[in-house]
Amino acid sequence: MKFDPEQVKTETKEDFDKAWSESTKYLTPVDPVKDYSMKMEQGKAHPVYETMNRLREAYINLGFEEMVNPIIIEESDIFKQFNYEALAVLDRVFYIGGLPRPNVGISDERFAQIEEIFGRKLTEEDKETIRTILHKYKKGEIEGDDLVADLAAGLNVQDSKIAVMIDHVFPEFKKLEPVCSRKTLRSHMTSGWFISLEALVNRRKTPVKLFSVDLVFRREQEESADRLRAYHSASCVIMDPDVNVEHGKAVAAGLLKQFGFSDFKFKPDDKRSKYYTPDTQIEVYGYHPALKGSNTKYKDGWVEIATFGIYSATALSQYNIPYPVMNLGLGVERLSMILYQAKDMRDMVYPQFQEEWVLGDKEIADMISIEMQPSTREGHDIAMSIIATCERHGTDASPCVFEAWSGTLNGKKLKVTVSEKEENKKLCGGAFLNEVYVLNGNVYGIPKGNPKFKEIEEKGVSTGIRYIDAIANAAARNIEEGVYETSVKMSRAPGDVNVLIDPVALRYIQGKKNKIDFRGPVFTSVETEITGE
Repeated sequence: MKFDPEQVKTETKEDFDKAWSESTKYLTPVDPVKDYSMKMEQGKAHPVYETMNRLREAYINLGFEEMVNPIIIEESDIFKQFNYEALAVLDRVFYIGGLPRPNVGISDERFAQIEEIFGRKLTEEDKETIRTILHKYKKGEIEGDDLVADLAAGLNVQDSKIAVMIDHVFPEFKKLEPVCSRKTLRSHMTSGWFISLEALVNRRKTPVKLFSVDLVFRREQEESADRLRAYHSASCVIMDPDVNVEHGKAVAAGLLKQFGFSDFKFKPDDKRSKYYTPDTQIEVYGYHPALKGSNTKYKDGWVEIATFGIYSATALSQYNIPYPVMNLGLGVERLSMILYQAKDMRDMVYPQFQEEWVLGDKEIADMISIEMQPSTREGHDIAMSIIATCERHGTDASPCVFEAWSGTLNGKKLKVTVSEKEENKKLCGGAFLNEVYVLNGNVYGIPKGNPKFKEIEEKGVSTGIRYIDAIANAAARNIEEGVYETSVKMSRAPGDVNVLIDPVALRYIQGKKNKIDFRGPVFTSVETEITGE
């Protein structure tokens, strides 16, 4: 189809502004004065990816270049790298399998079945189209994702009919069984380093300093608190004629100091992998002050964090690499567990699946909001005026009445007042300035500055919502809708003062049998008088 510029609509600035406003209403507060339901806060990073980013920066700070290593490794490379240990390594790798392409024969009987599904006779051209496309699919010239679409286009029928045809006429597709190849998923970053270094050895001058932070896969019998089948390795190599074990120590220290580790121990690794030169495989132990005395298995402050070594000359020769290569690697998830003091790797990596559901106080506080809110600029002004009036006169003796706002709303002139008609009271009850806090999964409405609630105020998380804030918003919304009296007496629950706890947080609080305490005398009345049209 030829492009016709005349068919392109030119948006005015007003069109654009309106579209932009609609698209961003979930990103920015709806009103610049004060909005409790839309809190603009920075998003939250996953511990593993946060640690990965810090590791990447740490390597770059040490002068390493980032590299993407192959993930799919040929079985033959495992033998070249691990020698007679290869079979033990292969026992723990995932082999890659796939469905074979079926050799589909098409008889007259099958063509008759297709005609019945299509509801029409097949021409000789149609039959040849089916044969040709299925033959190309068998040869790999057409991908599985495109088979249905290509048949539908070639035969001029709906995709759904092609799907029925394949299901009913060609049972060969349903009977396919995966066939294993000799390709594996990378189980050690080392497997990729040999291949990458072979490609670069004649293209880069030494020293070559590379790093990669990426996934590796192990066919573990089961996952546990400190072992997963898919995890991230933060690995580096230095290829240089003069590289040695001391360089490994320097890199380990330089890397881990950026994470707060202050001292290091280096011990020979008893595992002695065959792709390392004998007596060069070293375990790195780091001391972190934050772990000292912690409720983890690292309470003495020391933790095994990395391993490094010099690649075997025999293994390097399989890839025509003439220089020594130092390799260091550490598990990202292991480091994340240490930094975040997590006890179970599974819960840290996959919090959505953990049996013990945990919501922090800040998470709960973020799920508490003002329910009814005004939708107009005038409504917001009314709410703010009611709040200001109560803040100034809330403790004044009654009977009393104070004008909060006057103006035009929905074509009517209105006067909004806050009043208390009974004698020997105050304009507002003693709890009208109570603020909503969350502490240890409990939700409280408390008066600030009261010694009785000192712990909640100091240790809890404030929502920033006071009873009067929420009540004023409800009153303003009511006025917009033509309801001209809002009165709150005793508060016993969040809804009494127009506070909403999200159902997710509510389920958590109730499931934990925690408290929601909104009790208190509010006694605040807002009235509106129509003063003209």
